[in-house]
Amino acid sequence: MSEIINMKKTGSFKPGKIIGYVLGGLVLLVLIFNSFTTVNAGHTGVVTTFGKVNDTVLQEGLHFKIPFVQQIVEIDNRVLKAEVECSSASKDLQTVSSVIALNYRVNTASSATLFKNVGIDFENTIVNPAIQECVKAITAKFTAEELITNRQTVGDQMRDILQQKIQPYGLNIEVFNIITFEFSDEFNAAIEAKQTAQQNALKAEQDLARIKVEAQQKVEEAKAEAEAYKLKSQQITDAMILMEYINKWDGKLPTVVSDSNSMFDLSTILNQAKTSAATSYSNPTYQAPETETETETTNP
Repeated sequence: MSEIINMKKTGSFKPGKIIGYVLGGLVLLVLIFNSFTTVNAGHTGVVTTFGKVNDTVLQEGLHFKIPFVQQIVEIDNRVLKAEVECSSASKDLQTVSSVIALNYRVNTASSATLFKNVGIDFENTIVNPAIQECVKAITAKFTAEELITNRQTVGDQMRDILQQKIQPYGLNIEVFNIITFEFSDEFNAAIEAKQTAQQNALKAEQDLARIKVEAQQKVEEAKAEAEAYKLKSQQITDAMILMEYINKWDGKLPTVVSDSNSMFDLSTILNQAKTSAATSYSNPTYQAPETETETETTNP
């Protein structure tokens, strides 16, 4: 300030010269600030010189560049996510609606090539159309039912064909997921009816098997019982029958005995014997008949 005052006193003060110094200082500051750039974490910097893409790729951190001549374009090399809704047809001409979720990453070394050939919006330019194409190509190889039962196989084949499509651009798949597989209401009703029929058939088959097992068990039980009776009958002897009869006898003689031709009533004979004995005891002159009364009955 004192120098400016002295210049005014001496008459050498020139305002244009001061403005030039100020502008020169500002330009210098701008050049300094534009000579350095920072590449954020998880990114790479693609250098362009007057619009031409250089093969050199800048890594994370602070870097020098030519002011106003070179520009730095950051490419995100972190894991990116794309979620795409797809509509396709199965082998049996069923309409299939699906949602695919893809996690992918841009190769660091391929950042410059990707920017040069595709640009920044590579997801809409490369990834999404490739997902649509691979889903249509793979679902056409399977029936609607196979898409449900072989979901893992279907997903693996989609991933393989998608990797072949996007890898030349420097993109790598990290995770490939089939979020949903949806079919028409008519197809869902047909699947449900088929499952119900299969369950009923399985239940009937199980019931039949159970009945066969129970019948076989009964047969085996009958065989075992018959074998037991057979063994018992072989072990029965006349001595065993006589011993069993003696053990169960109540001490009373049978009242009726018979041979092969006639049957005698022992109770009647015993009563007649008692009557004769009583008469002889009361009347000494009484003589019992020479022969006993015999009741004879011919067996039929």
